Amino acid sequence: MSSNEEPGSSKDKVENDKSVGAEAPEGAAKQDDGTDDNPAEKDSMDMFSLSEYLARSLGLREKPESRLVEISLAGIAKFLASEECKNVVTMAGAGISTSAGIPDFRSPGTGLYDNLASYNLPHPQAIFDISFFRENPKPFFVLAKALYPGSFKPTPAHYFIKLLSDKGKLLRHFTQNIDTLERVAGLDGDKIVEAHGTFYSNHCQECGLEFSLEWMKEQIFADVIPTCSEEGCLGVVKPDIVFFGETLPKRFAECVGQDFNKCDLLVIMGTSLQVQPFASLVNRVPFSTPRLYINLEKGSSSRCVQGGNV
Repeated sequence: MSSNEEPGSSKDKVENDKSVGAEAPEGAAKQDDGTDDNPAEKDSMDMFSLSEYLARSLGLREKPESRLVEISLAGIAKFLASEECKNVVTMAGAGISTSAGIPDFRSPGTGLYDNLASYNLPHPQAIFDISFFRENPKPFFVLAKALYPGSFKPTPAHYFIKLLSDKGKLLRHFTQNIDTLERVAGLDGDKIVEAHGTFYSNHCQECGLEFSLEWMKEQIFADVIPTCSEEGCLGVVKPDIVFFGETLPKRFAECVGQDFNKCDLLVIMGTSLQVQPFASLVNRVPFSTPRLYINLEKGSSSRCVQGGNV
C-alpha cells in the first residue's frame, strides 16, 4: 500500500500497483459494495477501449490535424495557456509520490514488493489480497502504520494538479494512488477519482458501518486490528482501498464516461501503465486530443505515446 499506485486491484486488473490514506462511527452509513448497477455501461466502456485501440493501432483512424503549434513541451505549454484548452484530465500513479518518500511497488530493491519478506507472506501481493486479508489482516495493518499518509507531504506534481484546478483548467484528476496527497495539496474531492480507493474512508467488512479517517489512524497507531463498534458485530474495519479480488469504485466508471469525451488535453504522470483498466484510459480521449506522458521510463502501454503526443 504505498501511498502511491494503489496495490489493490479489481477483477479486471491483470497486474498491480498501489498506494495508501483514513472515520469514527458517526452513523450507520452502509458501504457501497462496488457492484456495477449498470453492467451494460461497463461492457460499452470495454468495447470502446478495445475497438478504439485496434482502430488506432492498425491505422484505421485518419490522423487528425494537430491541435499543437509544435509537438513539444513548449507546444503543450502554449496549448494549455490558450482558450482552446478548457478541460484537462490528469492521470497519475506512484511516480508522482515517490519524491515525498513513499516507495512505489515495483522498483527493484526499494519497491514494496521487494521489501515484504518480514511479513511471511505466501507471495508479496498477498498483503493486498482480499482473501488473505480476511484470514489474516494483521500484516496489512502493520504495513499501513509504516506508510500512513499523514507522514508525507505533497510533491510539485500534486501542486501542479491543484494549480490546474485553480486556473479553471482541470476537469478531473484520476489517480491510482491511495495516499490522499491530492487532498492534502488542497484539491477539491469532487475533482478527484481515486480509481483504486483511498484511506480517506473506511467500512466494516461485516455490517458496512462507516468509520472516519481519524478513527482508523488511532486504531492503526495503537497497533490493534480495527474492529467494528456496532453492538453485536465483530467485523474487521478496512480502509476503502481496492484489494485484489474487489471491484473498482462506481465513481470510476461514471466519471470515465462523463469526462474523457470532453478532454482537451490528457496529462499522464508517474505510471508505467501496467494496471488495467486504468491503463486503457489513455485511449478514451478523442483522437485529436494531445496526450502528454511524463514518466522515468517508457510505459508498457506504448499506445499512449502514438501520433501527436508528447
